[in-house]
Amino acid sequence: MSHRCYSAEPIAAEGVTLDGSEAHHLLHVLRAREGTRVVVFDGSDYEFDAEVSACHRSTVDLLIHERRLASRELPQPLTLGVPLPKGDRQRWIVEKAVELGVSCLVPLRTERSVATSDKGGEKLDRYVIEASKQCERNRLMEIAKPLAWSDWLANAPTAGRRWIADPTGTALPAIDRAVAQSTFAAVGPEGGFTDHELIAAREAGWDVVALGPRILRIETAAITLAAVLTAGGYFDVSSAGPPAAGG
Repeated sequence: MSHRCYSAEPIAAEGVTLDGSEAHHLLHVLRAREGTRVVVFDGSDYEFDAEVSACHRSTVDLLIHERRLASRELPQPLTLGVPLPKGDRQRWIVEKAVELGVSCLVPLRTERSVATSDKGGEKLDRYVIEASKQCERNRLMEIAKPLAWSDWLANAPTAGRRWIADPTGTALPAIDRAVAQSTFAAVGPEGGFTDHELIAAREAGWDVVALGPRILRIETAAITLAAVLTAGGYFDVSSAGPPAAGG
């Protein structure tokens, strides 16, 4: 299997130059040389068969051989709101959300969440790229700017499915495979949502659902909820069809 690389620049038909961490990995970890074959993607639904045409001190030139349309996205977008915990648990949430096909991850600010700043964006974006390389997803999951709880409730379209996971909620409803809508779903912080936050969610028309009789940590709850909505059949992945070849 060819190594996958990410290009932050849109890929032209003839070639692309990689720099930064992607070039460093090729040069110093993989020991790439002229002729090394790779697959490169640029955040679109395309991926490109390429080979190394030149290695420089801190950049690598790639020659593009073939472009393929290879969308591995869900038929309908899924936005996941999470009050991000500290440390490596952030990375775990981001990686698994990418693998499950989450379209956008929104760090939430709730009454009981730890402080969430805008400074971790570059680090989280790197987690997205690395997870996308591993799971062969070509379009990057968006990491949105942190939102206050009131803004999260107000910003979601009323036409889609809107779920809040909390132990006080009702049992998960049956998921109708024939119904495909955009979905906004959120989990609470350590210690859970406050009564005020849950009342606000219900008054805004959100469904509060329980994920079982046990109390889950943030990362477990977030991925359980995303998995229910994706692997559970709410999104009929088969409707997307097989990847098509592009010229």
